Amino acid sequence: MIIGSAIAVHRELGPGLLESTYEVCLTYEMLERGLSV
Repeated sequence: MIIGSAIAVHRELGPGLLESTYEVCLTYEMLERGLSV
């Protein structure tokens, strides 16, 4: 589920953004999937 969340975020946002942007979006995606962050 974690890798699936990361792939979903990367597909939606694409490459080239700051790591902090991916971190916020990945946190949201994981919470939506019912994972604890």
